[in-house]
Amino acid sequence: MFRVVLVFSLLFSIFFSSSSAQTCAKYRFPKNQVFSSCNDLPYLNSFVHWNYEKSSGSLQIAYRQTGVAPSTWSAWAINPTGSGMVGAQALVAYQQSNGTMRVYTSQITGYKTNMGEGKLKFDVSNLEATHANSETIIYATLALPNDSSTASINQVWQMGPVSNGNPGAHSFAAANTNAMGTLNLLSGQTATTTGGGSSRSKDKNIHGVLNVVSWGILMPIGVIIARYLRVFKSADPAWFYLHVTCQTSAYIIGVSGWATGLKLGNDSAGVQYTKHRTLGILLFILATLQVFALLLRPNKDHKYRFYWNIYHHSVGYSVILLSIINIFLGFEILMPEKKWKNAYIAIIVFLVLNAVWLEAYTWYVVLKRRRSQSAEKTLQGVNGRNGANGYGSRTPQYV
Repeated sequence: MFRVVLVFSLLFSIFFSSSSAQTCAKYRFPKNQVFSSCNDLPYLNSFVHWNYEKSSGSLQIAYRQTGVAPSTWSAWAINPTGSGMVGAQALVAYQQSNGTMRVYTSQITGYKTNMGEGKLKFDVSNLEATHANSETIIYATLALPNDSSTASINQVWQMGPVSNGNPGAHSFAAANTNAMGTLNLLSGQTATTTGGGSSRSKDKNIHGVLNVVSWGILMPIGVIIARYLRVFKSADPAWFYLHVTCQTSAYIIGVSGWATGLKLGNDSAGVQYTKHRTLGILLFILATLQVFALLLRPNKDHKYRFYWNIYHHSVGYSVILLSIINIFLGFEILMPEKKWKNAYIAIIVFLVLNAVWLEAYTWYVVLKRRRSQSAEKTLQGVNGRNGANGYGSRTPQYV
C-alpha cells in the first residue's frame, strides 16, 4: 500500500511541478489577445502578460488576478523610484455596484493613500478591465522611456476590499506585503523582495499532490476493495484490513492536504475560492465522521448493523463523489497543462471500468452461489421427507 502511495505521489509531484510553470503560458484571453511573455507571480494568485518593444519603449500589459470577489479591487503598478509601494504608478480596477468596471490610473504617494485617480509619469492608452468567473484582468499600453534602464522594472501588485464604492486598505498579511519585486521585460525573469514566493508555489504543489493522491485515488481504490473483494470467501478477512489500511492512509494524507489548503487560504487574504474551500471543509467533516463510525461499528448480528451499513455506505460514496468534484475545481484554479488533467481523467475512467466489470462479475458469483445453496436446500428437503415417511432411512437390501 505504501508503495502505491509513493508511486502516485511521485507521479503527481512531477505533474504539479511541471504544470506550475505553464499556468500563464496556456491561458486564452477572452478576446484572443496574444502576449509573447508571461509570468506566474508568487503571491495573490496573480499573473502578468506582456509584449515589449525595446526600440519604442511600448509595453502592452495584461494583469490577471484570480479568485477575486466582486467587492474587491485589483492593482498592478510600476515603481520607477523604488521597490515598494510609495512612488508606484498604478493601474487600478474593480467592479462597481451596477456591475460595470471602473478602471483608472493612480500615483501612490504614501502609505495612507486612498488610491485616488491621477495621471502617471508615463502615458497610458488602451486602458480597460474585465471581471468574469472570479477573475479580474487589467489591460493597458504603457509608453516607457526607450533606454536600457527600463528592461528591468520594479513591479508591485495588490488587492483589497471596496467600501462604499471606493478602494479600502488592503490586508497586511504576508502575501500582501510581499507582493512586489522586479521583472525583466526581455528575459521574463522575476525576483521578489523576499524568498517566500518559491515557498508558496511549493505549498500549492504539496496541497495538490496530497489531495489528488488521497481523496482522488486512494479513497476510490479502498471502496472498490471493500465492495468487491468481500464477495470471495478466500479474501476474508484480508479485504477488510486492506480496506481499512487504504482508507486510513487516504484520510491521514488527505487531512495533511486539507491543512495545507487552509494555510494557503489564510496567507491569501482577499483571494476567495468559496466552492473549493467549502467542499474541502465538508469532505474533512464527512471523512472524520467515517473514522469515528468505524470505532462504533456494531457486530454483524447486532440489530443496528443494518442502519450502520446504510450510513457508512452513503457517507462513503458521498465522500468519493465530492472529492472528485473538488479535485476538478482545483484543476480550474491551478490551470495545469491539459495533458495532466487528462491523466487524472484516465485514472478515474480506469477505476470506473474496473468497478463496472467487477460489479457484473461479483453479481454473477453471488447469484451462482445462491442457486447452488438453493439446490442444496431442496435436496436436503427431499432427503428429509424420504427419511420421515419410513423409506429414506432404510438400508438397501441386496438379493
